[in-house]
Amino acid sequence: MKRLTALVSGKVQRVGYRARITQLANGMGLKGFVENLSDGRVRIIVEGDDEKIKLFEEAIDIKNTFIQVTNIGKNYSQANDEFSSFYKLVGTGETDSRLDEGIGILKDMRDLLISICDVQKQMLGKQDQMLEKQDQMLEKQDQMLEKQDQMLGKQDQMLGKQEETILEIKDMNQSLNDKMDRALDRSEIIELKSDVSEMKSALKAKGII
Repeated sequence: MKRLTALVSGKVQRVGYRARITQLANGMGLKGFVENLSDGRVRIIVEGDDEKIKLFEEAIDIKNTFIQVTNIGKNYSQANDEFSSFYKLVGTGETDSRLDEGIGILKDMRDLLISICDVQKQMLGKQDQMLEKQDQMLEKQDQMLEKQDQMLGKQDQMLGKQEETILEIKDMNQSLNDKMDRALDRSEIIELKSDVSEMKSALKAKGII
């Protein structure tokens, strides 16, 4: 059995370090206590098997968002089995001061949450603006597609008129050919010339010649 006396320096007071040490020691079945010192350090006295003490030494070197251990002074001695468990020593008036500090931390957390909510509101506002712009773009696209449909409709109408004109020309050519085949005397030739003149007039009216 071995006793370890550790003096821990760094950001280790009023940050939950003693509670963490108590949890570690009890989890390993060690005995002793942990307390805050007036100089800002934390003192740990712990007794147990050599192997468990070695693991405990490594575990108490904590560095996270709240706790920052910078140095651990260690002293070893023979265990005298004077402790029945591991516990945290609390100084006189410490509960009131920790309560005040806890209230301050809660206020800071509240302010942080308010700031986060404000940021979220701003982000939602920007998202709404982006969605509105997207709607405007989609509306413009719909308008462009509608205009394209109108242009295609006009093109279809023009193609329809062209087909009608082509059919009329074919009919007139066929009629002319038939009459030329039947042209036996001068009177029919005169009538044929008249038909040609009418055909030219019709083509001019349609803007073909």
